[in-house]
Amino acid sequence: MESGGRHAAPAGGGRTGDISAEDALRAEQARYAAQIANDFATMEKLFGDDLVYVHSSTVLYTKASFIESMRSGTVRYRQMQLRGEPRVRTFGAIAIITGRALFEVTVKGEDRALDILFHSVWASRSSGPQFVSWQATRLPPKA
Repeated sequence: MESGGRHAAPAGGGRTGDISAEDALRAEQARYAAQIANDFATMEKLFGDDLVYVHSSTVLYTKASFIESMRSGTVRYRQMQLRGEPRVRTFGAIAIITGRALFEVTVKGEDRALDILFHSVWASRSSGPQFVSWQATRLPPKA
């Protein structure tokens, strides 16, 4: 776990202090649990209004469109687990988690297992850590 330089406070919520690597990892695990359980109230709290979510399929979501994809049943997360130890870098009120994960998802009725590399960005906000950005790249299946 590393610390870096200071950056300006993010849009969409007041900065309340630095975010620790531990706080970011706890929040990431809470997000996984909420998505698996379709716990929309928790997602509404954890996801920043300014969320930018770049899916491994290249679809770009906002907070509203990402939650709606799950609420409508188009996307259903069945399992989300980290593979190995993620790297966490903190920059004052921002934490960037970089890692590998295996997500089991049902998309439009089709079951998929996604082995991905990702960046997950969390910001310290007045309401607690908020998920503000995601970028995932699907790894090719092993031959």
